[in-house]
Amino acid sequence: MSANGYYRLAAVIPPVRVADVVANSAALVQAAKETAQLGAHAVLFPEMSLTGYTCGDLFFQPRLREAALQGLGTLVKETADLSCVIITTVPLVVHEALFNTAVVLQGGKLLGLVPKTILPNYREFYERRHFHPAADLRVKEVSLSGFGSVPIGTDLLFSDGTDFTFGVEVCEDLWAVLPPSSRLALQGARVIFNPCASTELVGKAAYRRRLVAQQSGTCLAAYVLASAGVGESTQDVVYSGHALIAENGHLVAENPRFSRGTTMACADIDLQRLGEARLSESSFNENRLPQEWNSVRVISVAPADRECDLKLAQIPKRPFLPPASQAEERCEEILNIQATGLARRMEHTGAKCLVLGVSGGLDSTLALLVCARTCELLGRSPQCIRALTMPGFGTTGRTHANAVKLAKLLGVQFSEVDMRAICQQEFQMLGFDASQRTTTYENVQARARTELLMNTSNLHGGIVVGTGDLSEIALGWSTYNGDHMSMYAVNCSIPKTLIRCLIAHIALCSSSELAEVLQDIIDTPVSPELLPPAEDGTVEQKTEEVLGPYDLHDFFLYHFIKYGAPPHKLFLLAQHAWGKEYDDAVIRRTLSIFLTRFFAQQFKRSCIPDGPKVGTISLSPRGDWRMPSDAAVAAWLEGEEE
Repeated sequence: MSANGYYRLAAVIPPVRVADVVANSAALVQAAKETAQLGAHAVLFPEMSLTGYTCGDLFFQPRLREAALQGLGTLVKETADLSCVIITTVPLVVHEALFNTAVVLQGGKLLGLVPKTILPNYREFYERRHFHPAADLRVKEVSLSGFGSVPIGTDLLFSDGTDFTFGVEVCEDLWAVLPPSSRLALQGARVIFNPCASTELVGKAAYRRRLVAQQSGTCLAAYVLASAGVGESTQDVVYSGHALIAENGHLVAENPRFSRGTTMACADIDLQRLGEARLSESSFNENRLPQEWNSVRVISVAPADRECDLKLAQIPKRPFLPPASQAEERCEEILNIQATGLARRMEHTGAKCLVLGVSGGLDSTLALLVCARTCELLGRSPQCIRALTMPGFGTTGRTHANAVKLAKLLGVQFSEVDMRAICQQEFQMLGFDASQRTTTYENVQARARTELLMNTSNLHGGIVVGTGDLSEIALGWSTYNGDHMSMYAVNCSIPKTLIRCLIAHIALCSSSELAEVLQDIIDTPVSPELLPPAEDGTVEQKTEEVLGPYDLHDFFLYHFIKYGAPPHKLFLLAQHAWGKEYDDAVIRRTLSIFLTRFFAQQFKRSCIPDGPKVGTISLSPRGDWRMPSDAAVAAWLEGEEE
């Protein structure tokens, strides 16, 4: 087993000589050993890679079939000291019928045989001339010289008893209306291996990529495909040697096609995460298999003898951010979701205006920009936005100036209310010593601001637009019944790291003057500005110095909520993704803060306002995250102090 849930999977395209089994078996042995040295837990070779796929009527020749079994024996014997699983296919006669059969071997043993289900019989493919489909198989085991009795059938699953459970389908099976891989996934396979021989035609590689990625997403699985290479016969068609690995809808590894030497695609895949995804984020378990598909035989696979080092794992540092190639489209989509949600709320409530506090910080800036887009969507003037800046004891000249400039450039109604006098009066009423920089000192300001916003919305027939983001909601970094409360929270499922991205996107589409203000807001340290600034007027109360980097908090939030990653794995993943920027002590301290605050602050999340969900992660107590407010964190903190 792999303690971290990661397994290294490889699809290898070795050089092949048609009908030269001796040369081919030697090439497979060498490729398997080299791939095993790279730490692969499983190695997939193309369809008929011992004989060549394009042997045609030579498959009817006993000598070729005998040679294929001899070559298989060589492969099994020469890789006996390897712990990795090896998969390819051979032509196999069973009860006077010839089957295109996948073979699964490991550690000097032939574990199982899986015949091809769907045989192509069109255009350049004439497999039914030579082979029978799996439906014609009438036995559960076959006796092979040198191997003894070996299980055979399409009902085989292979498992190490933990996360590494896989099934095999062969080439055309994937192109079927109901691929065997769908059934295998529902029976527990988290990986599908496909030894394949797919011809190369103009545009076919792109289609193959989409097909593999889509099936991995449909099955919530990893999908590994290795297709025959350029050594195959080019009598009528050409094979490119395409190797692909996809994980839950995303292509994660691919080799260069048309190579004349050995190539591979190799990736570290988190199979534990795929299992968690099947539990929580889809209707995967709502599928019901037909009765005849319910039976399955599980073949034991020896567990991994080494831990995956994650060098080939795709672990984005900022998982909430879109890929660069999709950034513009994705940002526009998010902004449109926010604006559409707010527009619907305005229409439903009959609100005459939108009221929000603008501080010159990230969250309120994005909220104001969304309000402006909402007015544009509804055909209303930006003057129906009432933006208030409410300087307090910690407000700096930089943030105040940016708030004023932003409101002016967007053409909204803008007013300023100095909160200090209001707060001083509150301190006097409470008998509080304002020289004590306690939570009371901070929260009086936050609640006073919210009270003013709520009363302003009542006065003008509007609604208060909340500015708090997903990161703050996760950590409870808000004042209960202060900035915690609003009438519609447009940022509620957008984490801090994504807010920077969205503002930067808007800056690219804005005038130079507005873009300059937005960039300065992005560059300003995150702060609630509730404590007095430093002597030079700069921000003294920096959130990330208290909580730890938002980069890490958002990273933990993503993997904790989406895949239920336990603390030791959260640390491992962060160490791999962020180890060059943050040392282990910072990662561990931030993780401890994240876990402690996430559990302790659930009571705030239990009564947060409505707001639009824009991604797969939301902490709304009504639809996405249901957790008791008094749940204990102890089990998640065990061992984290080490």
